[in-house]
Formats: sequence, C-alpha cells, structure tokens
Amino acid sequence: MRTTLTIDDDLAGLLKRRARLLGLPFKEIVNETIRAGLDQSTRTRRPPPPKTRSHSFGFKPGIDLDKLGRL
Repeated sequence: MRTTLTIDDDLAGLLKRRARLLGLPFKEIVNETIRAGLDQSTRTRRPPPPKTRSHSFGFKPGIDLDKLGRL
C-alpha cells in the first residue's frame, strides 16, 4: 500500500542512519520499526496480583460471625 506519511525530522534522521548502517532501504526500515512498535504495544504487562494481608479483628468469643450485620 502506498501512502503519504509526515515524519518528524529527528525521527527521519534516525531512520535514515539506521538504514545506512544496515544497508537496507529506508522503506524497509520504516516498516520494521513500525512493526516492532506495534508488537511491543500489544504485549500487555500484567501488574502483579495484589497481596492480601490477613488481619485479626479481635472478635471476642461469643460473637456469631455469621450475624455480623446485627452488630
């Protein structure tokens, strides 16, 4: 597919430099870079699951824990 794309000057310079270093066409470097960026963005990092800490509420004997709503 052919399209017109405006690339910032600093980014174009980096892409051209990379193309020269690798000896590849500019078009190929742009496509590879976009693919790598899209691939990385689709990999979602899951945050670690929350840690649950138990806590003693200090209920005294004789309190029915099944009827706490009545307290």
